[in-house]
Order: sequence, then structure tokens, then C-alpha cells
Amino acid sequence: MPTTAAVLATDTRFAPTVLDVEASGFGRNSYPIEVGFVLPTGLTYCTLIRPEDDWTHWDAQAAQIHHISRALIIDRGLPAHLVAQKLNSELRGQTVYSDGWANDYTWLGMLYEAAGISPSFRLENLRILLSEAEADQWHRVKDQVSAENLLQRHRASSDARLLQLTFQRLRQNVSTSNASAPRHAG
Repeated sequence: MPTTAAVLATDTRFAPTVLDVEASGFGRNSYPIEVGFVLPTGLTYCTLIRPEDDWTHWDAQAAQIHHISRALIIDRGLPAHLVAQKLNSELRGQTVYSDGWANDYTWLGMLYEAAGISPSFRLENLRILLSEAEADQWHRVKDQVSAENLLQRHRASSDARLLQLTFQRLRQNVSTSNASAPRHAG
């Protein structure tokens, strides 16, 4: 019997819930500054995260990429406990996918630790949903989808939406290829 992921991965109508986290930088002391997700319905959510007092690392190069200043997250970010509660409320019981699983898992861990609660959803690597052929085409298709949709890059919900649309395009391409394949009489 195929696993749930295998069944979902072969269903061309499937749009996974995708989550993305923007952070203060990379490395040991980085922390989440923005989280966003997109549901299978296309509904998106995004919020800035106010740093905890001991979250002080700031990488100016990372800030140039995502265009989020430390002053902005301090001024407009929500406290960790409110962000974690919102994520739990919206994503409860789901498997949620990320293309930067190792980093996003670590940053979500920091968020939930600061909030003093556990996630009500499971985070998985988006790669597990892709065939080898799809993985090989991923970056090319992602660039096409990005150019077509003029999505603002390096913001959490926009990046999550781009990932979801790329996944759907890859599935559409596989479905179209299978439908147009010649059929032989047996």
C-alpha cells in the first residue's frame, strides 16, 4: 500500500500547504523574523516576528535580501507566543512542506520554544513530494513561475506561494506529458 505522501505526490490536483521562514541571517545565532504559509486553497498568511530579548544576531546582508529591517520587526512584529498560536490554529493536524526544511525546522523550533508550546502540525521537506525528474526541473520551472507571476521574492508568504505554484506547474507538466503520450494497442 502506498504511503500518504506517495498518493499525494501522484495526484495532479494536490496543492500542498507550504511554509517559509525568513530569518535574521544564517548560522548558529540566527532566528525567525517572518513566517508565512499558503494553504491548498491559495489562502496565504504572513506575519513579522518580534525578536525575543536574547535574539540579537543581525546579518545586514540577509536584511538586504529580504528587505526587512530590525527596526521594522521590533516595531511591527508579533510576539512569539501569538505567532505560534496562530500557526497552530491555522495548520493544526496538517503536514506542511518547506524547501529549506533544515533551517525552517530550526527557526520554528526557536519560535515554539520562546512561546512555550509545541507545534500542532508536522513540517516536512518539500523534496519528498518530488520525483527525480521533477527535482531536476525544479529551479527552471520555479524561475518561469516567478517571472510569470511577478511575486515579491524573499518575503515568507510570497516565497511559500511561489513554491506551491512551482509544485503545481511541475505536476501539470507531468499530467500533460502522460496524457499526450502515444498509446499502443495491446
